[in-house]
Amino acid sequence: MKYILLMSGSKLGVDAYRAWSRKDIDAHMAVLTSLNRELTESGEFVATQALVPPHEAKAVHGMKEGMPITDGIFPESKEFLLGYWIVDVATPERACEIAGRISAAPGPGGVPTNMPIEVRQLAVRAPQS
Repeated sequence: MKYILLMSGSKLGVDAYRAWSRKDIDAHMAVLTSLNRELTESGEFVATQALVPPHEAKAVHGMKEGMPITDGIFPESKEFLLGYWIVDVATPERACEIAGRISAAPGPGGVPTNMPIEVRQLAVRAPQS
């Protein structure tokens, strides 16, 4: 079963992360890199990707005169997607376990960030005949 593990945040949270010390950022990233390596070795890793800052995002709402109708994302007023992992695991519990490990990655002073990670199974469509 494939799951997407979504990491979301707010402008306030991203600004706080940018204020972390280099040591804290390196420790945080080391845990995530180690987890990615472990998932690759177990065959559960599919993909992971960080996303560009939200001020570069666009929301598209249909078409007008052959052109997409776009609007910027307003990061100061809501959460936005920071990045994701896609994993291929045997059980929903395993997907949640991985999400828990991502959430528990250390923040300043080694304290777990406990950032919420949304766990969603990828929809499977039956083949059309």
